[in-house]
Formats: sequence, structure tokens, C-alpha cells
Amino acid sequence: MGIMVRFCSRYWSVILPLVAGVVLAATWGRSLNPFVAVLVAVWLIGAVLSAVHHAETVAHRVGEPFGSLILAVAVTIIEVGLIVTLMISSGEKAASLARDTVFAAVMITCNGIFGLSLLVGALKRRFTVFNAEGTGGALATVATLATLTLVLPTFTTSEPGPIFSGSQLIFAAVASLVLYGVFVMVQTVRHPDDFLPVEGGPAQSEDDEHAEPPTKKQALLSLGLLLVALIGVVGLAKVVSPNIESGIAAAGLPQSAVGVVIALLVLLPETIAAVRAARRERMQISLNLALGSAMASIGLTIPAIALASIWIEGPLMLGLGATQMVLLALTVVVGALTVVPGRATLLQGCVHLVLFSAFVFLAVSP
Repeated sequence: MGIMVRFCSRYWSVILPLVAGVVLAATWGRSLNPFVAVLVAVWLIGAVLSAVHHAETVAHRVGEPFGSLILAVAVTIIEVGLIVTLMISSGEKAASLARDTVFAAVMITCNGIFGLSLLVGALKRRFTVFNAEGTGGALATVATLATLTLVLPTFTTSEPGPIFSGSQLIFAAVASLVLYGVFVMVQTVRHPDDFLPVEGGPAQSEDDEHAEPPTKKQALLSLGLLLVALIGVVGLAKVVSPNIESGIAAAGLPQSAVGVVIALLVLLPETIAAVRAARRERMQISLNLALGSAMASIGLTIPAIALASIWIEGPLMLGLGATQMVLLALTVVVGALTVVPGRATLLQGCVHLVLFSAFVFLAVSP
């Protein structure tokens, strides 16, 4: 028994993705009773945790800022897979699912993860520092993408309602891809120093400074297991999604809460990784993860949904309501005021977390 426990504790990151795949194969296409759904959710969380572990292993091998980019893209793959599969299976009921999920992702990353990282960093020291140039550029890109894809559809007149016309949707998709592509080029090729931890900031722990990067073989193994874990996350989330939808309906919550639950689920890896980085006093990496995820969520999800809309019947509602636009505008303004000084205290973290709390409260009680 002791040998088995030691084996599992050592190789949990290998076992969890593989078992998640077995659970997915056993439950795919079946309706689940509440007890089985809870068990599937447990393995889903396990797959998420293993995805975080393997993404961090690959990130350690390739270094920053590529590491943050890998995890952001991996999480976006989960998000796109969930949105597309739910839109196909739910039909017109899911017309606003893409909007609700993407907006929730923006609020979770720019307020929830952002604020939690600042809070954790500031609790350890009196203040935390980061690179204002890179973080400011990332925030500006997120604000532009969110406005182009989520705000403008409410005010365009070619189609009735908060809907883009075909040509407008193509423009928004192409503009999103271009902006995201340019940002990735700037982050990884042109100005990578803007996204690295600030010199002269709080010292990193000795473990971080001297930890040897994984070997190429270990990194490749983690990359393969990361893909397996992501498939498990997407598949298991799809399996339990009917239970989530029925549970939300039974609780009397609005349909938009489904998007919030999906976003919270897929961003769990980013949240864990960002908080870990903040605890190790690597605030820039935390902010890279938060804003990079928001950017990827819009810049990659919207083009993918636009392409999928060719085969998906029904309207694609992207425009935000008045309450959501107010929260988005306040998030951008507060985020800019937080980023400009290049340092933050406990106060800034609490402000962002209050904004996140307001978003969650209004999502369940509009």
C-alpha cells in the first residue's frame, strides 16, 4: 500500500491525464446521474491540475515569455472546443454563449487573476513591481479586441440586434487575428524584454534562481501529456455540461451563467499558475498569464467561432448589454491606472477583486 501511495504521489501528473482519457471514453455520449457527474468533475479538475503542471514544465524549458504564451494558447484551445461543441449541441439556445464566455474570460483574467496575483504579491511584500511597458501594451490590445468584437455589435445597424453582419464578422475575425499575431511577434521577437521580470524588483527564491530546466526528453513528454490532459479537459467538460446547464436552470440562474461557469473552468489552470508565480515573486509572469489569456480568448476564440458559424445554425450574438459594457469600461480604466506606475500595492489588488465580485454577482443576479 505504501509503495502504491509513493508511486502515485510521484507520477500523479502522468496518471491523471491517462485516467481522465479512460473516464472520457467510458462516459462519452451518455447521460450522467448526479453522483457520476460529480466523479467526472473530480477527474476533470485532476486533468486541469495536470495540464498546469505539464504546461509549467514546458514553459520552464522554453523560458519566458514563450512559457506564458504556451499556457494561454492551451487554455484557449479548451475554451474554443467547449464553445463550439455546446453551440452545435444546443442550437439557438447557445446564440449568446460565445459572447458570455469570452466576456467572462476577460473579466476573470483582467480582474480576478490580475487582482489575486497583485494581492498575493503585495501580501508577501509591501508592494510588487512589474514592467509597465509590456503590461500596458498587453492591456491596450485586450481593450481594443474587446471593443471591436464585443461592444461594436451592439451599435452596428446592418443587422437587427447585437449581431454582426457577415462582412463585419469577417472583419472582426481578421482584425483579431492580426492584432494577436502582432502582439505575439512583439512579445517573443521584437521586444521580449518588456515581458520579463523587472530587474531590481523583489528577489526570487533560491529555488527559482537555481532550478535546472527540464531536459528536452522531459519537455517533450510533458508536451505530449499536456495535449492528452487538454483533450481530457475538453471532453469531460462536454460530458458534464448538460448537468451544469440543468443545474443552473434548476437554480433559477440566467442562461448567461453557463458562459461564466465555462470560463471559470477553463481558466483554472491559468489562475493556479499565476498565483504560483506571484507567490514566487514573479509578478510579471502572473500578469503575462492573465492578460495573455484574455487576449488569446478574444483573438483566437472569435475567429474560430466566426469560422464555425458557417456550419452552426442560428444567430451569433456578440454585442454586450449596458451593464456589461459599464463593467468592461471600468475594468479598462482601473487596469490602466494600475499598470502605468509599474508597481502596485494591496489596494490595487483589492480594487480588481471587487470588480470581479461585482461581475459574478451581476451575472447571477442581473
